[in-house]
Amino acid sequence: MRKLFFVLITSLFILQSCNVNSEIVFHKDATSTSVTDIDMKQFIAEMKAATPDSLNEYSDLDKFPSAWTNLQELEQKSREVKDTNPEHIRIMKKIFMKTNRENDEPTGVSLKTEYFTQDDYSILSHYIKVERLPVDQNIFNLWDGKTLTINTENFNLKNIEASIISKASRDNPQKMESMMMMFFNSISTNLKFEKKIKSITGKHDWLKQIDDYTVMISYNLKALYEQETALKNADKNIVIVTE
Repeated sequence: MRKLFFVLITSLFILQSCNVNSEIVFHKDATSTSVTDIDMKQFIAEMKAATPDSLNEYSDLDKFPSAWTNLQELEQKSREVKDTNPEHIRIMKKIFMKTNRENDEPTGVSLKTEYFTQDDYSILSHYIKVERLPVDQNIFNLWDGKTLTINTENFNLKNIEASIISKASRDNPQKMESMMMMFFNSISTNLKFEKKIKSITGKHDWLKQIDDYTVMISYNLKALYEQETALKNADKNIVIVTE
């Protein structure tokens, strides 16, 4: 699986200037689902206009399914050594990916998780250290069906960084910063609730309430990678209580 995602993410981020948008839905039964969309449409169009054959040389997007397919199926189709651990198989069956297309041409890729419990997330966090799945960090915040406790240290791109950055780059913070700033135009995450938001305790510059059911996290990449960029509000914990 590690090789599978290395090929996928490398093919994605060789195409620079992507937009990454995630949505996490918090359900009444204390589970949550998430979708992360990586949109490369604008860059692909510009690249094709400049050098029409360049995408054929670099992009592997056509090798991946255009319909939602769980990672267990993809793992079975790959030539990698299969993990037969039942917990691994169960979790991989709850994570799906697909390529997105318009006019039969790839425009990006999406990854989703379905009805994860807190125990599922504990198992997933272990696998991420090995598999390097580019999931949104905010799925790991604590949700009990009524209250979401957000650790704002999860306002980071560690999982995506691990998927696309080599060890050499991680050992060179300046190089990693410049790469991440080059790769992304914008990154945001919507947190949606099935029940109305009753109260929000704590503040952060990047988080704001959109409506009765939704809050948005909009990442400031400059502030994320440049420590001297100060935030006016940066509480460590934000607690959202629903009705």
